[in-house]
Amino acid sequence: MGERAVEQKVLVAPGEGASVWLGGIGVDFKVPADLTGGAFSIVEHPLEPGRLVPPHIHHREDELSYVLEGRIGVRIGDAEYEAGPGTYVWKPRDVPHTFWNPGPEPARLLEIIWPAGFEQFFARLGELAQTVPQDEFPQRRAELAREYDHHFLHPEWVDDLKARYGLKLLGEE
Repeated sequence: MGERAVEQKVLVAPGEGASVWLGGIGVDFKVPADLTGGAFSIVEHPLEPGRLVPPHIHHREDELSYVLEGRIGVRIGDAEYEAGPGTYVWKPRDVPHTFWNPGPEPARLLEIIWPAGFEQFFARLGELAQTVPQDEFPQRRAELAREYDHHFLHPEWVDDLKARYGLKLLGEE
């Protein structure tokens, strides 16, 4: 077997890549689908203390998070965990999950999504967050999510987690 020349990008520098802010969590796009032939994508999520990502389920992709900084809480199905720096968190497709930063420090996750494609939901959600009136945002977010076979569910988890950890959902004041 012969060698081949590398004709594509092979390094992503710190601070490189587009970013969107979603009211308590950022999405920093690091390794896009076109770089991996659609096999996977990688984003980083800076997460403010006291923020809760709405519980949801994906039917097309799996996610693997790696905690870079801070601590996060996660609920995957009926189990709840806490994860600190150096911990991997597996969020398989077809299993409801959520995560949050119990604080007091910011957290940052590296997230591998496969197959690639779902990262475009974050990009489009960032556009919605900038252009849609706040009172229309939840409905428009749900409509966009359905295009990716991604669904928000388990409002009872939200009430419980907010009460136990003093959290706010993304975008709440």
